[in-house]
Amino acid sequence: MRKTRKQLTEYLCAADSSLSEDMLIVPVDFNLSLTHGTEKTEGAVAFCKTEIRIYEKSNLIAVYPMSEVKEFIFRTGIGCVSLECRREDGDILLCRADMTFSRLYAAVASRLNHVLSGGSYSFDYENELESSCPKCGRPYPPGVQICYHCTDKKGYLKRIWQIAKRYRGQIFLSVLLYFTVAGANLIGPALNRILVDDYIKAETQPVLRKFLIVILQIFLLNLFIHIVSIIRSRLLNKAGSSLIVDLREMVFRKIELLSISRVSKRTSGELMNRVTNDTATLQDFITNDIGDAVEQALIFLGIGIFLFAYDWQLALLILCPVPVVMFANRVFWKYMNKRYHRQWTLEARASSVLHDIFSGIRVVKAFGMEKKEYERYDESITELRDTSIRNERMWNLFLPPLQFLMGIGEFFLLYYVGSKILQGEMTLGYMQQISSYISMIYGPLFWLANMPRRFIRVMTSVVKIFDVIDEKVDVADKPNARVMKIRGDIEFDNVSFGYEESVPVLKHISFSVHPGEMIGIVGRSGVGKSTLINLIMRLYDANEGSIRIDGVDIRDISQDSLRSQTGVVLQETFLFSGTVYDNIAYAKPSATREEVITAAKLAGAHSFIMKLPDAYNTKIGERGFTLSGGERQRLAIARAVLHDTRILILDEATASLDTETEKQIQDALLHLTKNRTTFAIAHRLSTLRNATRLIVLDKGTIAESGTHEELIRKKGIYYDLVMAQRQMSKLSSTKSA
Repeated sequence: MRKTRKQLTEYLCAADSSLSEDMLIVPVDFNLSLTHGTEKTEGAVAFCKTEIRIYEKSNLIAVYPMSEVKEFIFRTGIGCVSLECRREDGDILLCRADMTFSRLYAAVASRLNHVLSGGSYSFDYENELESSCPKCGRPYPPGVQICYHCTDKKGYLKRIWQIAKRYRGQIFLSVLLYFTVAGANLIGPALNRILVDDYIKAETQPVLRKFLIVILQIFLLNLFIHIVSIIRSRLLNKAGSSLIVDLREMVFRKIELLSISRVSKRTSGELMNRVTNDTATLQDFITNDIGDAVEQALIFLGIGIFLFAYDWQLALLILCPVPVVMFANRVFWKYMNKRYHRQWTLEARASSVLHDIFSGIRVVKAFGMEKKEYERYDESITELRDTSIRNERMWNLFLPPLQFLMGIGEFFLLYYVGSKILQGEMTLGYMQQISSYISMIYGPLFWLANMPRRFIRVMTSVVKIFDVIDEKVDVADKPNARVMKIRGDIEFDNVSFGYEESVPVLKHISFSVHPGEMIGIVGRSGVGKSTLINLIMRLYDANEGSIRIDGVDIRDISQDSLRSQTGVVLQETFLFSGTVYDNIAYAKPSATREEVITAAKLAGAHSFIMKLPDAYNTKIGERGFTLSGGERQRLAIARAVLHDTRILILDEATASLDTETEKQIQDALLHLTKNRTTFAIAHRLSTLRNATRLIVLDKGTIAESGTHEELIRKKGIYYDLVMAQRQMSKLSSTKSA
């Protein structure tokens, strides 16, 4: 089994006393010689302050001075990744490994380049940079830092028990009632024995009154069992439902706390599956299976004690298959655990496909892709069906032999009671009582034999639930996060950021903005314009440098305080299913109707709203699809206007508007941006003429900065962009003419 990075560090430090655990040591998985292809090896590279040491196992095979390195390079190959260093005499291959080390190698290259550019030599690598499980060596699933095969499932059950603290009284009472029902079920066969031996098969004429009393006792016993069963079920259902509501709230709250980066690593269908289906599976287990398990175990224990007290040899004969059955169950359980994890994954994938199709139903219909999407969904559920069938087939092949093995004891019973009756040593009533107990003891055995199947499914769901709950919140408020009134001074100080460690989107960005300024962010597609405003909203945290608002690091400000004072109109307009009024008032639920209408007027939305069937009370479809793109955009702008914030962010806010409406909104925005710090991204560069200053991004850096007139005179990147747009406008005008 491959060593984890921590184990490798300890191993090398023990072999080479000059190394220390605070050094950066990364594994080597493939032979460094490219002529050996993907030949496996075991080694490591240690990055010290002054040199780079390469080891094969514990043997030092190469040393390179750190002072000669110009740059560290992360590369991806076919089935492998590598880390190289660039020197004046050429590039040197330092280490190679399979694709599971991709994120680790990329992070190492990024951090080491930071050191070369003057950053501090300190490496604080979290466990999330580990690409595989330290126990079994299996690679982690994408976006997950948990091994579903090696998780502490008992630990998860203990945590559920801690979460259920408020409902333990109801659960304990329910368990007590299960004890009561189990005991009452054991009394029934004894009453039947009395009825048969003392009255039905009695040698003397039985007394009718006593006969009726026994029948009444049997009736009352059954009535008592049913009443208690109803009470216990209600108690356990109430406790289970309340617990599941708490769990769903925990999962949902945690998903809301996660950064966009974390959430985007999972599909919408997968997240929905964890909030709804996984918790529903756990609820069913709590409200049904746990109680049944307690009852069946008590019945088994009670009957076992009776049988051993009555005839220990008979008890041993009946129960002799149990150890074999339990061992077979344990082996089969481990095998099926993997298969049910696969089934869960396919269920989540099918849900994601369905969610995508329904979310994009207009696009599907517009391109006539109904048949293709049907085939795509059919393919996903067919794979799920086939996996489910295979899993059920395995159970159906396993359970019948197991049940037959458990039922062997019944043949011993037939011989035993038959010989006893023929010899006159047992009455028919006792035979009926023992037969009832034997049939009752096989019920729990068969039920417990199926228990692993239920337990596997529920534990798969439990692991998925806590996978989200335990997810690291990488954009989190500090314990003493400040709640402050923002004026609008914003400063970027040497900010660098990349969604992936190896691919920086923004590099060493520095600028400052003051209240009342409108900053236009300009650049070609993919240069980091939207990324920059995402950092201002703190949807992500900068990898390097700092962003300060009114002199306070943005990471020291409460996210709620920051975003409650930030208005946003995003490039992708999202409206909720509901009324027009509700969508505008979403930014400020306490707003009066006059405030909502004023915001709509400033956004140029009031006129079209009044033409709708119910004006502001008109219900719009999901995501606002009953409105045009321009109408949706104007509602989004009205929502931002109503928010009345100190920081305003416009990401292509007028992209879906016609020229006349755009001019109206530009006039409204000119009034709106007074005394506010505004950042605007616009595809039509003419809309940024009123900007106080323009920042032109190119290749992740600030290439130009100044007013529209200054940048035009400079005839640089901005000038080229403006000229290109003017040329396109002329061509469009010529074609339309």
